[in-house]
Amino acid sequence: MRQRHSFHLDRGNHSVTVNVRSGWITETELLVDGKELAFHRVHGHGVYPLTLAAQLAEEPPVPLAVRLERTGAPEQPLTCLLELGGAAHPMPEHTEH
Repeated sequence: MRQRHSFHLDRGNHSVTVNVRSGWITETELLVDGKELAFHRVHGHGVYPLTLAAQLAEEPPVPLAVRLERTGAPEQPLTCLLELGGAAHPMPEHTEH
């Protein structure tokens, strides 16, 4: 069965979203301000920890990274951290109902 996870955080004037779709193939996308800036695809249930990097569209560009890790807990199998400006910010998971 395919699982979906979505993490989101607004920082300053920017919106950062990470979407994970896992199953036979696991796809992870990093969106900044609605634009896909990084993408990872692997066969199976994913390899963690996984880090995706991008830049905020500022002058000069500001680097950022998101880091996904397995928790081992069935109710929340993944956590996501946004690394920006030398600090790590937990990204809350959005659930679909």
